[in-house]
Amino acid sequence: MEEIYKTVSDSVIRISQLMLPSNANFGGKIHGGYILSLMDQIAFAVASKFSAHYCVTASVGKVDFLKPIEVGELVTLIASVNYVGNSSMEVGIRVEAMNIQTGETKHCNSSYFTMVAKDETGKPARVPRLILENEKDVFRFYRCVVKMEVDKERDRAIHDLERDSLEQQAYIRAHYDVRIALKK
Repeated sequence: MEEIYKTVSDSVIRISQLMLPSNANFGGKIHGGYILSLMDQIAFAVASKFSAHYCVTASVGKVDFLKPIEVGELVTLIASVNYVGNSSMEVGIRVEAMNIQTGETKHCNSSYFTMVAKDETGKPARVPRLILENEKDVFRFYRCVVKMEVDKERDRAIHDLERDSLEQQAYIRAHYDVRIALKK
């Protein structure tokens, strides 16, 4: 079977939504959970559009809320596929909020969602290969490769740790203001 190739630009989706009082917390700022829900929706849309399959969220990368989003601001999410594996895709998402009266735009957060394509039986489905058209595409793809290698190394290091080791306890005591009181 011949491989299908698609460009990063084939995957891009932009959505905008006005932030309403019903999405705000007691402090008048938009709930972080609401923004995460919008991010998950656009990640699904991008991955499904790119792969032509139903997709599920496998993991969500670190999300730092850089600036609060106010009621009445227009939030825009811009997302694209940055990396593809066999059935997985990393979708990069940028969240911006615009004050519709002043036109001022602020970057509120970015994150990376790993999505997996599923076939009709629910098994992982092969996704199209990626065509990298510019240096930004290459950078984003390579960043994913490096991040995956770092994650693998971290997982190996954590797996190698011994439980309740004296070395761990000594390190913790030396570097942190805690009391260790293990129960037998």
